[in-house]
Amino acid sequence: MTALNSRRLFLTASICALCRPEVAISSQQDAAVKVVDKAVLDINQIINSGDTERNMLRSFEKVFNAYADVPTIAKYALGRDARTASEVQIKDYTEAFSSYFATKYGKRFREFIGGRIEIVNVEKGKKYYMVNTIAHMPAYEPFDVDFLVSDQKGRPLIFNLIIEGVNMLLAERQEIGALLDRNSGKIDALIGDLKSQ
Repeated sequence: MTALNSRRLFLTASICALCRPEVAISSQQDAAVKVVDKAVLDINQIINSGDTERNMLRSFEKVFNAYADVPTIAKYALGRDARTASEVQIKDYTEAFSSYFATKYGKRFREFIGGRIEIVNVEKGKKYYMVNTIAHMPAYEPFDVDFLVSDQKGRPLIFNLIIEGVNMLLAERQEIGALLDRNSGKIDALIGDLKSQ
C-alpha cells in the first residue's frame, strides 16, 4: 500500500471525527444512513468532550463495537488462519483486534476536526448498502468515501470502508498478516502483540 493510500485510509477510518453527515435521501435506505450518521455523531461528541486520550480511546472502542460488525472485520483481517483458530482464540483475538483498531485510528482524530462528510448517494447491493460520501477536509482536496453497511446480523452495521478505491478490509488483512508473520504464524502470539500496541 502506498504512502498516499495509507494516509487516506487513516483519514477515513478517523472520518467519524468530523461532523455529522448531511442526510437527504429516501426512507428506503434510512437504516444504512442512520448507522453512519450515529457513529459520526457519537465520535464527534467524544472528540469535543475534552477527556483524556486514554478515556477517549476507550469511548471510541465502544462506538466501534456499537456500529461496526467487529467480528466480521476481525475475522476477515485474520484471513485463512481464522479457520484453524479455536473458538477461544477467535474470541480473544476479536477483543484484541477491537482495542488495536480503536488505538490505531483513534489517536489521529484530532487531526480532522473542522471537516465534514457529505452524503451524496446510497447504492443497494445484494446483501448490503453502500453509502457514498465525499469527505471535505481542511487540509486536503475532497475525496470519495464509501461506507458499506449490512444487516446480516439482524441490525445495520458498518463492515467496510472504501476510500477512493482503497479497501479497508484488504488493508487490515495485510497489516494483520504481517503481524502474524512476525509472530511465526502463532495466533496466541499475535493476540499478545495486538494487546501491546
